[in-house]
Amino acid sequence: YMGLSHSGTSARKQMLCEIAVTRNVFVAWCVMTVSAYLPLLIVTASVFYFWYWPSQVTYEKWRFKTNPKFPSPHKVRDEIIQMAKGLTTATICPALSLWLANHEMSQANCDLPGERGWTYMLFTFAVVWIATDFWEFIYHRMGHKYSLFWAEHRAHHSFGNPSPFAALADAFVDQFMRSLPMLVVPLVMPINMDLLFLEFAIFFYGYGVYLHWGYEFECVDAHHPIINTSFQHHCHHARAILNQPYHCGFFFKLWDELCDAMYPADQCFCAKCAQQKGERTVELWKKVVVPDYSILLNPSFWLSWNISEEELLAKIN
Repeated sequence: YMGLSHSGTSARKQMLCEIAVTRNVFVAWCVMTVSAYLPLLIVTASVFYFWYWPSQVTYEKWRFKTNPKFPSPHKVRDEIIQMAKGLTTATICPALSLWLANHEMSQANCDLPGERGWTYMLFTFAVVWIATDFWEFIYHRMGHKYSLFWAEHRAHHSFGNPSPFAALADAFVDQFMRSLPMLVVPLVMPINMDLLFLEFAIFFYGYGVYLHWGYEFECVDAHHPIINTSFQHHCHHARAILNQPYHCGFFFKLWDELCDAMYPADQCFCAKCAQQKGERTVELWKKVVVPDYSILLNPSFWLSWNISEEELLAKIN
């Protein structure tokens, strides 16, 4: 369809190949940006509701929260706003990638599995996964090693106790650079566009929500030898600054281990270690204040920028 390569005339057109508007790159970017907002908001809001909404938070859940405190509604609002702004640049590379494909200027295809078969599909999936994870680490580390990059990246670190909404709460340049593989990969190797885009949507966005979840799994805890868990990324938000690049990796711990950028094990503050230190008891739970996040549903809250949380609550009530 429209320039995207197929292995035969009867090849089944896949989801992304049906986007006729990709003849116009600006229209494609607009459509992708607008259509991405609602699904991202629904998925992230659902995770937030089940783990942060006062009526849903329980002691059993809280025991596995990395930071025993909850972020303020003001911070959550800032995360959502930053996510909405950053998404405008996160969709530039995907839109350009479709435009290049439709003008036969890349090696993208719409065949599933195509003439190379499922083995090649699995191969490209693995290549994209590992290569993009390494790219995420390199670019992320640069944001903590050089002041020029830190000036851009520090916006994401304004969320020291992040919620799931922080998964895409990056500044404009960071969002563009992290989505760059979606533009580069089809230029250097044959790949199915649906596979590429869905891998980013599910693996990188989905895993990003997990990393910013704020909670930890009991079965896969912070001490896993291979995988970066939600604790490592929470530790990154809480401890990593300029010239202190703890846990810049996304999926794998390998990259941080090679660069000696692991947070000291003897200072671990994960939920499991906190429980062992007696920091997740019922007595402490009873002292926890879970904010009333229903204020996020009030339009007045979104229209107030220079009003303190106490003043706004008094005004609303």
